[in-house]
Amino acid sequence: MGTIQWEYIFNTKLAIESFPYVIKGIGYTLLISIVSMFFGLLLGFFLALGRMSKNYIFQLPARTYISFMRGVPIIVLLFILYFGFPMIGITFTAVTAAIIGFSLNSAAYMAEINRSAIASVDKGQWEASASLGLSYWQTMRKIILPQAVKIAIPPLSNVLLDLVKGTSLAAMITVPELLQKAKIVGGRELDYMTMYILVALIYWGICSIIAVLQNQLEKRYEVKSS
Repeated sequence: MGTIQWEYIFNTKLAIESFPYVIKGIGYTLLISIVSMFFGLLLGFFLALGRMSKNYIFQLPARTYISFMRGVPIIVLLFILYFGFPMIGITFTAVTAAIIGFSLNSAAYMAEINRSAIASVDKGQWEASASLGLSYWQTMRKIILPQAVKIAIPPLSNVLLDLVKGTSLAAMITVPELLQKAKIVGGRELDYMTMYILVALIYWGICSIIAVLQNQLEKRYEVKSS
């Protein structure tokens, strides 16, 4: 049985030397993640309202959208936006296509999170608000959403973590994010293993920071709600 040649698994010298170049891709990783999270939340909120509506004019399109986006791999959606749409005369930059794709996809998941969070608020809150003469939107903004936010924080944080990790797929449409940078170095140095491990550690670090922020946010809302 041969001895394991660790230098072929992880070349520490190469990892250290390549780190400044690879980390330059973090800007695109965070940009796509944060912007997609924002638009996903916005679209997801209205999809959740449509999903909860008793009017099929709103409910059916929302249900269809959520079902479709949850059933289509994000890489297929990215390919459609970046490689397919130019065939019909609509062209996006790689970053724009990535943001649109991740926003549309994540909105479906966030819609279900928002829906369950809103539905979990005691129905008596709606009745009490109605007795006070508050409108639907006043009730939603002042009574329901503040309580739903606390419930939604953990699952929404998980969506953000998935977005951060999922942005690695943007390398497939030439976005120069972390994985794309690592692939360039790996091809040049003929050492993909080291670069893939390096980028895995970077993603782990980013996600660990987000997890800490999630815990702080949860504690903050617990204090406010007590």
